[in-house]
Amino acid sequence: MLPVACLPVAGIMLGLGYWIDPNGWGSGNIAAAFLCKAGSALIDNMAILFVIGVSIGMSDDNDGTAALAGIVSYLMVTTLLSPGAVEMFTGGEADVAFSKIAGNQFIGILTGLIGAACYNKFKSTKLPDALSFFSGKRSVAIVTAGVTIVVSLILFFVWPVLYGGLVAFGTAVSSTGALGVGLYGFFNRLLIPFGRHHALNSVFWFDAVGIADLYKFWGMGGYEAAQAGEVGQYMTGFFPVMMLGVPGAALAMYHTAKTEKKKIAAGLLGAAALCSFLTVGQCHLPDPVTRALSDSCTAYRYCLRNLRSAPCKGRIYFQRRLY
Repeated sequence: MLPVACLPVAGIMLGLGYWIDPNGWGSGNIAAAFLCKAGSALIDNMAILFVIGVSIGMSDDNDGTAALAGIVSYLMVTTLLSPGAVEMFTGGEADVAFSKIAGNQFIGILTGLIGAACYNKFKSTKLPDALSFFSGKRSVAIVTAGVTIVVSLILFFVWPVLYGGLVAFGTAVSSTGALGVGLYGFFNRLLIPFGRHHALNSVFWFDAVGIADLYKFWGMGGYEAAQAGEVGQYMTGFFPVMMLGVPGAALAMYHTAKTEKKKIAAGLLGAAALCSFLTVGQCHLPDPVTRALSDSCTAYRYCLRNLRSAPCKGRIYFQRRLY
């Protein structure tokens, strides 16, 4: 969730910049240009944000060393599999898929997972006294570099096939028009109880498989603004739900909370409702509301109560304390 949490501030700055200079998009106003460039700095580097967010989020103790390892992996993969490097290795023209390595959110997620896995495995490694300086967390980046070389070699053969499949998937979904949008919305809501809906968003919003709905909406990343009816088609469904549905659900939860817990409920749910309305749900404060709704399902509650993970226990505690 950490990378997507950067979207509200990027969207606000881009929105203000385009509002100030709607025709020139910064070319006719210095303030608009400053805001547009500041917002695009985040949007254009979402892959790096995914590396950091996934590395920290998947590490055992959310340590920054995992993020460093993830960055090491990302820089090595994007360099070793860049078109220039591939042409040097093969002596021929590089496959077009390698031009989509740098800045690709899937590569960011993959290298973030590599960094987190290496950190979790080797953060407590003890080396001989002669190499004791590299013991513990200092060894993580070194191990990550070795693992990344192997992964890059595998990707050298696998990535063109994988990328071709992903592009075909994106093209197939996009070609179905409203049906594809409906399927995306269905699976997005279906993944909410498990907290995996943001992985699906990265496919449709960013330039991972050529859909790039967010980029087309802002006319960024080499994309021109899409035609009317196509702009933001995988995001528009969030507006009525996040601006009206989530605040309504929060109000209902407040009214059903225990009398002595209404102030606590008002503080938590009120903040979530306001944030959901202003940012269309992109800063994740609405997540407790949407997940609380999904938790009301009897079958899901049964599974939740039989799990032993800390997040599940925390959500059960939240429900029992307020309702």
